[in-house]
Amino acid sequence: MIHADARRDAAERWLAALPLIAEAPSTRFSLESASEDASFRRYWRARGADGRTWIVMDAPPDKEDCRPFVHVAGLLRAAGVHAPQVFAQDLASGFLLLADLGTTTYLQAIHAQNASSLFGDATDALIRWQLATRAGELPAYDEALLRREMNLFPEWYVARHLKKDLSGTQKEALEGIFQMLVKSALAQPAVYVHRDYMPRNLMVCEPNPGVLDFQDAVLGPICYDVVSLFRDAFISWEEAQVLDWTVRYWEKAKKARLPVHADFAEFWQAFEWMGLQRHLKVLGIFARINYRDGKPKYLADTPRFLGYARAVATRYRALAPLVRLLDELKS
Repeated sequence: MIHADARRDAAERWLAALPLIAEAPSTRFSLESASEDASFRRYWRARGADGRTWIVMDAPPDKEDCRPFVHVAGLLRAAGVHAPQVFAQDLASGFLLLADLGTTTYLQAIHAQNASSLFGDATDALIRWQLATRAGELPAYDEALLRREMNLFPEWYVARHLKKDLSGTQKEALEGIFQMLVKSALAQPAVYVHRDYMPRNLMVCEPNPGVLDFQDAVLGPICYDVVSLFRDAFISWEEAQVLDWTVRYWEKAKKARLPVHADFAEFWQAFEWMGLQRHLKVLGIFARINYRDGKPKYLADTPRFLGYARAVATRYRALAPLVRLLDELKS
């Protein structure tokens, strides 16, 4: 049975009507699936008759808003970060024509032998992004947003996925953890935050890396993108290696006069606690994507995030109530 794809048909009509400028495909082109993500966005690769390629973003306007993507792409490019150029846009219809950054993500390419080199390029780009920070360009990563994210953990992971109700004591313990994580995050210097700066969203290209999936960028904690990079949703590294890469970022950041903690031990704790906030959030997000959006593949990576969360909580006495809660949820 052939299923109609009205959005694809609309994208083809939009492409065909674009002015024949050097950056746009001719009316002779083919569309092929490029990727999907955890949102409602889809991406096609438009291939012109001359072999050149572009990326078409399909963001249904009743579910997604292209304007933040366009705005943040401009901020990244102004900062000297390799984000895709936006060649054409129809914000009302939810279509963008973008530069094609290739087909190889960091996640596909990275291995033990090249990881330090690839992460070196990624931290250099991250520092350029952070140095470009200006007030008033991005929404704040404030307490309301931090809490809204963490509340996905009890709402979607615990209640929906595990099908468990937290007791009053457990809710109180989790609230205490949330308070500490929020306080730690808000105490950090605020810079531009990509918010999903991880190997799946970095492309191996020239200049390296190409940066994607940045539409949710905010002004927030300086540790956030660093921990996203090294404690990834889809690939894990030995703790000693993560520590080494984090030290290397911290040294570069200090040299660039970014407002990182002067004491690495303080920076490391902020990094770990920021990561814990993200791990709890992602556990909730992966459950929500499964039950609300019908995308089950993300649930396979929940053990990785449980492992991250348990390891961090075990290292800090103040976080011991979270270890107990995780143990109780397993039983």
